Amino acid sequence: MSGSARGTVPGLATPHPLGAALPAVYAEDDFGQRFVAGLDVVLAPLFHVLDSLEAYFSPWLAPADFVDYLAGWVGTELTGTEPLALRRQAVASAVALHRVRGTRQGLAAAVRLAFGVDPEITESGGASWSARPLGPFPGAPAAGVHVVLRVADPAAVDPHRLRGVVAAARPAHLPFTVAVTTSRTSEGA
Repeated sequence: MSGSARGTVPGLATPHPLGAALPAVYAEDDFGQRFVAGLDVVLAPLFHVLDSLEAYFSPWLAPADFVDYLAGWVGTELTGTEPLALRRQAVASAVALHRVRGTRQGLAAAVRLAFGVDPEITESGGASWSARPLGPFPGAPAAGVHVVLRVADPAAVDPHRLRGVVAAARPAHLPFTVAVTTSRTSEGA
């Protein structure tokens, strides 16, 4: 069912005509029958939507405009300009991404979903164990995350979009930097 089916649709029959439900005294009343027929035109799309309501909550079956509505419900980081297949995938994977949000795995998955490329992620932190106190700390002294996206055509990637995706998926307390550069395979070509 397309997005336009949620408005009045010429010729769309209602599964529950109101004229048949009127008291017998109005069964032969031309004005009464025409009046409720006008209501049938308005209510028919509503009945059809309600009959297929479950499909509206599946990102794979929902009309395109409703997928954007679902995207807002589940908190996906979409601009609305992505291809429909990508928007459906983002809505379908939102719960799994929220489970790993703020982790390296979640950041990589969010960037991969948005751009179709695995990013290179460099973190400042680290973890180690030492039997002696006052040993050296792992990682860099300044906390941060650096994300590099290597693509064939860096000009085709919106760096502001990359910043937005990384800002939403990174650990909230860490500053970050991003870079878009040429992929290694295209450098050697």
